[in-house]
Amino acid sequence: MALLDRPLVSPDRTVSGFQPRKVLHHFGKLVEDKEDTEQVFHIIEATKGKKSHRQAWEFIQSEDGQRFLRSEVDLPAMLDNHDRWADLPDNSVGKHYMAFMKREGLTARGLVEESHKWAPPESRPDDLTEWYFNRLRDTHDLFHVLTGYGRDALGEASLLGFSYSQNHNNGILFIAFAGARQIKKTTGTKAPLYAAVREGKRNGKAAAKLAHMDVEMVMREDIDEARARLSIREPSIYRECLKILETEGHLASELGLSEPRPQIDCCDGPGPQAA
Repeated sequence: MALLDRPLVSPDRTVSGFQPRKVLHHFGKLVEDKEDTEQVFHIIEATKGKKSHRQAWEFIQSEDGQRFLRSEVDLPAMLDNHDRWADLPDNSVGKHYMAFMKREGLTARGLVEESHKWAPPESRPDDLTEWYFNRLRDTHDLFHVLTGYGRDALGEASLLGFSYSQNHNNGILFIAFAGARQIKKTTGTKAPLYAAVREGKRNGKAAAKLAHMDVEMVMREDIDEARARLSIREPSIYRECLKILETEGHLASELGLSEPRPQIDCCDGPGPQAA
């Protein structure tokens, strides 16, 4: 079925609203393993409300939304086709995106597969609203590149603050502040973590809707020009926090949500760290 032939809203679609017990359950699992992306999808679904649906419907019916629907571009396939971007200038968004994905060991298709662990495609409503929410998912790593937030725990929390102002899902904001609280708990840092999340919110509100961008056009742009055109501000407080955390002995690459594992000592001296 062509995208434009799908209904705006399937009769099978429901808006469940905020489900606090479900949110807390899945956040607990996310704390245990911050790489368990499936838990994020559970939390977002447990808090997805009417405002985010209204935004989806408005974009779908807009001129740009209709243009993207007619093109039927598979965003993950396009983003993962690095040969397509190989000849771009070094400071282009596309070159920065490829470097980020290679460094982090990621693919756009990988995030799709992670979301399917939470909800297989056949279990989801086959409507244009689902197409829009998939678009939010498929552009997540491009958000990282454009906004300057890393994949460390604070970078993810701050980017979720940004995304909340863009997409109006209370679950995203819950994860952002809960994540900052957990980092504070595990590190004891004096860095202004909550301020970094609030900065993300402000930056997201000031910026153009990134999920509504023409992805191919943006990939070909100079990254500084793209950020200026899309009104994306510098994440200054986030970067300040990373510097403070580093002086305290907490590297961004090691920054997580779980408690640090204790060193195991034996009577003859220090033993190996727990695996």
